[in-house]
Amino acid sequence: MLVEELPIPQFLKENLLKAGIRELYPPQAEAVKAGVLDGENLILATPTASGKTLIALMAASIHLIRGGKILYLVPLRALASEKLQEIQELLCSGSGFKVAASTGDYDSSDPWLAKYDIIVATNEKADSLLRHKAEWIDDLTMIVFDELHLLGDEDRGPTLEMVITKLKRRLGDFQILGLSATISNAQELAEWLGAKPIISDWRPVPLKEGVLYGFQAEFADGEIRRFEQIDENVIVNAVLNILMEGGQALVFAPTRRSAENYAMRLAQAFTRRLNILRDDEKEELRRYAEELLAEERSVFTENLAKMIMAGAAFHHAGLSYTQRKIVEKAFRSRILKAIAATPTLAAGVNLPARLVLIAGIRRYQVGRGYVGIPVLEYKQFCGRAGRPGYDEIGYALTVVRRRDEKEYIMEKYVMGELEKIRSRLASERHLRTHVLAIVASEEPRTLDNLIKFFDETFLAHIYGGYVIEGLIMDVVDFLESARFIEVKGDEVRATKLGRRVSQLYIDPLTAVVLLEIYERGAKTPSAFGLLHSIALTPDVPTIPMKRLGSGILESELDKRIDGLMIPPPDPEEENYEEYMDAFRIALVLEAWINEAPEGELYERFRVQPGDMAALRERASWIAYAASQIAKIAGYKEYVQPYDKLSDRLRYGVREELLPLVKLRGIGRVRARALYRAGYTSIEKLKEAKPEELMKIPGIGSRIIELLKEQL
Repeated sequence: MLVEELPIPQFLKENLLKAGIRELYPPQAEAVKAGVLDGENLILATPTASGKTLIALMAASIHLIRGGKILYLVPLRALASEKLQEIQELLCSGSGFKVAASTGDYDSSDPWLAKYDIIVATNEKADSLLRHKAEWIDDLTMIVFDELHLLGDEDRGPTLEMVITKLKRRLGDFQILGLSATISNAQELAEWLGAKPIISDWRPVPLKEGVLYGFQAEFADGEIRRFEQIDENVIVNAVLNILMEGGQALVFAPTRRSAENYAMRLAQAFTRRLNILRDDEKEELRRYAEELLAEERSVFTENLAKMIMAGAAFHHAGLSYTQRKIVEKAFRSRILKAIAATPTLAAGVNLPARLVLIAGIRRYQVGRGYVGIPVLEYKQFCGRAGRPGYDEIGYALTVVRRRDEKEYIMEKYVMGELEKIRSRLASERHLRTHVLAIVASEEPRTLDNLIKFFDETFLAHIYGGYVIEGLIMDVVDFLESARFIEVKGDEVRATKLGRRVSQLYIDPLTAVVLLEIYERGAKTPSAFGLLHSIALTPDVPTIPMKRLGSGILESELDKRIDGLMIPPPDPEEENYEEYMDAFRIALVLEAWINEAPEGELYERFRVQPGDMAALRERASWIAYAASQIAKIAGYKEYVQPYDKLSDRLRYGVREELLPLVKLRGIGRVRARALYRAGYTSIEKLKEAKPEELMKIPGIGSRIIELLKEQL
């Protein structure tokens, strides 16, 4: 099926031809025949790189020329920026249509999005917009649910399920497209969504799965390939063999530390073999390493930069956004030869390679020990093998150490069936959040109507609504006791407090913890005391960090005891460990708002940049939520302190820098430089002469122009 023959707008045809796309892949042609361009609801269960996104964009183009509006939902922010770029190139170039991404600020209906034709958002942001009753949602004519298999994810699945259920109820008639590479029960999902399933195994680059046993690859079809023995380490050896052929490699490791170790081994092996990198590639890699170090120098970034210069890198959640982007860009340009990554990469951005090596299929789970990963996750890894346009074939090999393990891997994973996607909604943690959201955003309601809402979920479609009726009533009791809802007979309403908690997009239990702290807490807490209070909530994540000794912790506790909102419990009490875990987190956050550089945070606490970014972003939001809850609950003495703390957490500064750091282009380093030079307020900055500002480190002509615009 040729692009020129398709009933799609001319601008899209031209953009596709410009991108070198002249003919549809078989699954794409099948989707067109199934009516995707005529408004049919479809679930596309086809492999990675089989062109699912393009099917969605072709259908979207029909809606656009008819005056429609599209919402494209993704599970991760990294995917949102990837899709935004793709949509800009194919749907917006030469058409006049506009696209925007919305992934943050959970306390807004984002009315500005009404001006845009295509909106890319995360599932959580969409849920927040629905809670805030964003009016432009009623204009949507098509919604794309990317990575639909994440319905079965313990953390993200319930939100996606609720978003789909709410949108179906609110909009009624709109086109649905669900996209995934790994769904075994597509028919069941299609029935729930009122869609047709398109199921295909076709891939643009054939995939060969098997095991790596010693220096030999054994494939499912019986073929055996013996790698030339170049290195004694079997993983390094297989990667080197693929590199000598002109391919690239991805190594999936179960932990961050193992990913870093594999990357280091690969970098060392590449350095020993002088013919791995050309001179121009070495120069390009040096530039990537310099770009990485320009952001922030620490032992962590210097270690990664050295590996990049050798042609290898690691990729995991400990990397900052900028660091991840540099690694991904270097790999896409084919200059970086190999990446050792944790499973987060497989679920995120599109980075294919000729060889995918899975270093282990067992992972540690608290309370269960080492357990085998799901087949679905294994297939996600395999899906990264084979880069269209560069590779004629992709190899996905699981490393095995024993002969009996080889048979097990072949049977369970290589030849095995995908697990069915199952709802994760029946968990108390998720239900208390979503029950409150429904009551708060769709009042007035009755308990009977509340139950009927859940009858429309995927959970009820599979098991019947009665499965969670008891759980819902337990959650209703909890929310009523917390004064978030009122129940009179069969009628249920959200209180003013409950409505605000729902809008703030926090776990209701976080609000309960904060309200208890306000009730018992010191009236004039220190900044550290406020930090510790938010760290006690379930919404502030624990992060990997250095285990500080009990002696150090007790010493630090003694220094700060007077400013704490809640005094420490007795070490014998059950909640002592939880209290001290929050204390550790508060120490990291205190260093951040006192302007400690990220390199110092890594040296002192071993907190990696990506973890620090996630922690400070979440802590800033919970501090803002704490100020809002204090305001509505009548604890006015806490409103301003938490509000100020939220800004300090967002920017990582002491209080005196807040006016300066809110200026666009002025981060924490430039703000401190301006302050030291005597520009301690906006008023003083307005009086500054450009030639005086030019003398300040980090303040160049571009920044001065930016300041002039704002001031």
